[in-house]
Amino acid sequence: MFSKILVPIDLYNLNDLSGALAAATQLAKSNNAEIVFLGVYGNLPTDAVPPAHEYPAELKSFSDKLASANGVTTTSVPVFSHDPQAELASTLLSMAADLRAEVIVMASHIPDWVDHIYRSNAGYVANHAPISVFVVR
Repeated sequence: MFSKILVPIDLYNLNDLSGALAAATQLAKSNNAEIVFLGVYGNLPTDAVPPAHEYPAELKSFSDKLASANGVTTTSVPVFSHDPQAELASTLLSMAADLRAEVIVMASHIPDWVDHIYRSNAGYVANHAPISVFVVR
């Protein structure tokens, strides 16, 4: 059914992604599919986020570890952005098309009142993607 699964990754909030990672892994195993981890990163290091030049290697390391631990095929795709927060949804949609992904599996939070004013990335992607999107909470 699916041969390429796109999973957006925030390496610095992996606890929030556990459900999406489990769903993507199960979907990959049942379809013999490749998981493509997309990491959108920028230039603003903090105590929790290392410098941008380290991000691609960290994403590849994460991808390789998940592949080894779960017996799936993975690829890492780091994408630099000047404003990752503002450009995340559009970058994700554009990369899904460029990579020819057939499904997107992504994490989201439980909606609250702020989501009536500001769109969530997962909601935007689900509404605008021409492919299936699994939003995991």
